[in-house]
Amino acid sequence: MAEGHAGPSGPDLVEGIALSDLADGGKLLGHCGDDEVLLVRRGAEVFAIGATCTHYGGPLVDGLVVEDTVRCPWHHACFDLRTGEALRAPAFSPLACWSVEQRDDRIVVGEKCKPTAPKQRNGSSGQVPEKVVIVGGGAAGFAAAETLRREHYQGSIVMLSNDEAPPVDRPNLSKDYLAGKAPEDWIPLRRESFYSKNDIDLRLNADVASIDARSGEVVLADGARTAYDRLLLATGAEPVRLTIQGADQPHVHTLRSFADCKAIIERAKTARRAVVLGASFIGLEVAAALRSRAIEVHVVAPEKRPMERIMGPQMADFIRALHEENGVVFHLEDTASSIDASKVKLSGGDTLAADLVVAGIGVRPRTGLAETARLILDRGVVVNAFLETSAPRIFAAGDIARWPDPHSGENIRVEHWVVAERQGRTAALNMLGHREKFVAVPFFWSQHYDVPINYVGHAAQWDEIAVDGDIIAKDCLLRFKREGRTLAVASIFRDVENLGAEVEMERQMT
Repeated sequence: MAEGHAGPSGPDLVEGIALSDLADGGKLLGHCGDDEVLLVRRGAEVFAIGATCTHYGGPLVDGLVVEDTVRCPWHHACFDLRTGEALRAPAFSPLACWSVEQRDDRIVVGEKCKPTAPKQRNGSSGQVPEKVVIVGGGAAGFAAAETLRREHYQGSIVMLSNDEAPPVDRPNLSKDYLAGKAPEDWIPLRRESFYSKNDIDLRLNADVASIDARSGEVVLADGARTAYDRLLLATGAEPVRLTIQGADQPHVHTLRSFADCKAIIERAKTARRAVVLGASFIGLEVAAALRSRAIEVHVVAPEKRPMERIMGPQMADFIRALHEENGVVFHLEDTASSIDASKVKLSGGDTLAADLVVAGIGVRPRTGLAETARLILDRGVVVNAFLETSAPRIFAAGDIARWPDPHSGENIRVEHWVVAERQGRTAALNMLGHREKFVAVPFFWSQHYDVPINYVGHAAQWDEIAVDGDIIAKDCLLRFKREGRTLAVASIFRDVENLGAEVEMERQMT
């Protein structure tokens, strides 16, 4: 999250700087009054934009300039240098922009520009739909609705969510908010007024029973029907539920929704000992958050190493050691066999005291609606490069979508927040007829105590992990390779290099 500053940094840009102080391609942090401003020079042009990312406040001076954009080093949001527009999730709000003058050999920043709506893009093919229905209130669904209105779409948008809360910043639910380090008002992706102001008909607690693709209608559980010209399935994934004895007790939780998170926090107020089932990203982020609340935490998982399947053995060993240094006790190559009011019994015979249990044993895509609509499935909903399903006028995005990834050359489905947001944006553009392929390189981040891990690309299998730097010293970049080709990169405190790897992958599409 953003950190406060004692005062403006760098030179006063209203007074100006020497042109020679800003090299071509360079960045310089300064201020205009109380506003921190980033200067970026590209050839003869100089741009002045807000200095911090509108997502979590990342310092853009530490980011990467790519053509006429700047990318945030923390979570790879991307902004237009000319307009400040947020071009790539996870940022949606634009940066402020200032006018810039070059007077002789000096650069002087003038007034802050008035916010302008994004220009309407050209090149739409086909008839613009009158009615768009989005099923799902998560990352992809929100991004699609936001994009439709940003693209000046004037038709009807109905967003059907079976959640009780408007779209939230789900990554925070297992990180800062769960740890008690983020206020609740940071969690909604937008205030409720956003939906009414933008004429987005957000319907919460809406259970969709089926899709009538022939008539172009969504059928709700109460029998009501909602017509669509374009439909986006963004139903996401749901936690795998425990089936062991005692799994239905009130102190046993999963974490997916805002309500789930608040229930865990409430239980954590009086809990002294917690057992986390699963050593995935969610499981270990929950473990770290609970440790920050001074709760004793034991992690139980069937793997030999936590997260080895994604991160490889070296990073897995580091992650385990990091958690152990912070007091987490691991019980690996083991599973829970039963739970009662005060303890968890393990298959290996041990018994762990617990007044809070959190199960993070995986998620599965919610493909039931797609199946009843007879869409083509393959461990998810099969879509083409435009995120179109096998049925006309129906798109899919987010955790349920399996798409042709141009970077790995494979059809993949990933459960990453940023991917879902970016797919929601692409699906919205294509529902408007723009025929834009989804080519974004997958990206996610994970936070463990004070250690962020950034991962770009997708490597289901590899035959080599090339390590640059020192993992134990928290200064490293790992390249996951197959037949000499880099498929993914993971890094700790190598943010610019991670951004550079993203750009390189974009330029090497299959």
